[in-house]
Amino acid sequence: MTTRAGFIALIGEPNAGKSTLLNRMVGAKVSIVTHKVQTTRARIRGVAMEGQSQLVFVDTPGLFQPRRRLDRAMVAAAWGGAADADIVVLLIEAHRGVTEGVERILDGLQDIAKGRRVALAINKIDRVEAPVLLALTKTMNERFAFERTFLISAEKGHGVDDLRRWLAEEVPESPWLYPEDQIADLPMRMIAAEMTREKLTLRLHQELPYQLTVETEAWEERKDGSARVDQIIYVLRDGHKGIVLGNKGETIKAVSKAAREEMEEFLGRRIHLFLQVKVRSGWMDESERYSEMGLDFKDGN
Repeated sequence: MTTRAGFIALIGEPNAGKSTLLNRMVGAKVSIVTHKVQTTRARIRGVAMEGQSQLVFVDTPGLFQPRRRLDRAMVAAAWGGAADADIVVLLIEAHRGVTEGVERILDGLQDIAKGRRVALAINKIDRVEAPVLLALTKTMNERFAFERTFLISAEKGHGVDDLRRWLAEEVPESPWLYPEDQIADLPMRMIAAEMTREKLTLRLHQELPYQLTVETEAWEERKDGSARVDQIIYVLRDGHKGIVLGNKGETIKAVSKAAREEMEEFLGRRIHLFLQVKVRSGWMDESERYSEMGLDFKDGN
């Protein structure tokens, strides 16, 4: 029986719905795996099985106008992920249409599209009327020769199966890149840090999204099968520390609880999570912090 396998990069602006789409695609078969195979620049985010095809999704940070070193490293990682992939799927939001950010991505696509398939996924289709969708589809396809256009709602699941089936047919014939049962081998420390960072972002919204980073400092296995996880949240200045802690420590407590619950669900065991907040004004210029996030410090130059 012919097996297929390939790398797929979902690219788009921040908040276009890449994570939601990925979770929907991968579903219950979420696997987070190491980047031993072929990918040097990009983090593997998840693996989905569809028939005899293995779809390996490459994590690409949202593409935006970079202002600082960290921004530049994130954007470089996103384009690097797309350049390493077999198939690129550009995700845009139906109700926002062709924004300045989408324009910039379309310009960048011309460079990396050579030799790889590029599809368009218009997300959040439930927010607009059919004529708007048709016009947007036409405009986008006039700007770039997409192989296919998919109209989807990542949140509700509409159109996602069609996209997954198409990807499964289009990835190259190849042995599978990962054992089917392999879960969570991207160092658990990094996954756990990412979970806490996500909870912080959700709590703090726009206040500090890129101004903090989380590191798992220690991971101790206990005899009863549980694990103690110590993490440090690095912020740039004293004022940020107060925001992260919140009134009487409410924010950090809520973040800790939500992150711990997600870790327990993911690992299927008890976790004792301890969070500390430290001010480190220069963390955005320290190469180790970038490695922790799977980014390349040099890309920020």
